[in-house]
Parts: sequence; structure tokens; C-alpha cells
Amino acid sequence: MKQRLLGLALFFAAATAWADPPAGYAFVDYSTGLKAARESGKPIFLYFGRYGCGWCAHTNKTTFSDPALKKLYSEHYVLVYVDSESGRRVTLPSGERITEAELGVRMNAFATPLFAYLTPAGEQIVQIPGFKTVQDFRDYDRYVRGGHYKQQTLLEFLGGKP
Repeated sequence: MKQRLLGLALFFAAATAWADPPAGYAFVDYSTGLKAARESGKPIFLYFGRYGCGWCAHTNKTTFSDPALKKLYSEHYVLVYVDSESGRRVTLPSGERITEAELGVRMNAFATPLFAYLTPAGEQIVQIPGFKTVQDFRDYDRYVRGGHYKQQTLLEFLGGKP
């Protein structure tokens, strides 16, 4: 009986630690997202998460549950989710095939969550680590879609506020 209870406890602990992309969002894999961005002309919102990432789960639950944020990002970005520890293969804009984990290393995704904004061609605009609020993501949206990244850094755009 004790083993059964321990097994159930471990199952539920693992289930709550899983950090899939936020529910209700149309996140796609990296290769699919690059193709969709090129076709639509929309920038890419790239979310690096991983199994067991408590901050990913917290971000999904508290930030990405906001209906207005969901609408904003779903309408204006190609949403891409990458498991930073996965062995799934992705295709880079150059045509090179690597794993999602290798993509994470190349983009310095050594901690999760990590968010990156890319041009429709797959070029990095900005990369932002850690838990962020709804307002943070609204500010990042204004920075990216407003084209401010072409003239100033994100920190300059935000007036020194990280």
C-alpha cells in the first residue's frame, strides 16, 4: 500500500512539473514555425521550456492564462515551443538539421524559461530569460512589432527597466 501511495505521489509530482507550452495557444515546432513565419511575414515568438521547469509552469499558469495576452500573441506572432532537452530534429534557416537541445545550446538557452523573438527569416531580435509578467510581454510586443529593436536595445526602450 505504501509503495502504491508513493507511486501516485511521484506521478502527480511529475505531472505538475511538466512544462508543456501554455494551454490553448497554437504553439508549433521550430521547423514548422520558421516555414509559417516566412509565409505569413509574422515575427516568431520562441519559448524554450523543459521538463521539470517550475518557472515554466508558473509562467504558463500566471502569465499566459491572461486572455488578452493570448489574443495579442496568437494574432501577431508565429508561436514556437522548443523543449530545450529534446532530441527531436529541427531544420535551421540554413537547412542544417540539429536537435532541439542543440538549438538551445546555440541560442544560449541554459536556463528555462527563455523567450526569444525572431524575424520572419529566423534572425534573432532579442532574447529574454526567466519568469515574466503580462505587462512585460506587452512591452516586448511593442518593442518588436514597433520595430524599435532596429534603433535601440530592449533596455534602452524600456528606460532602463529590466
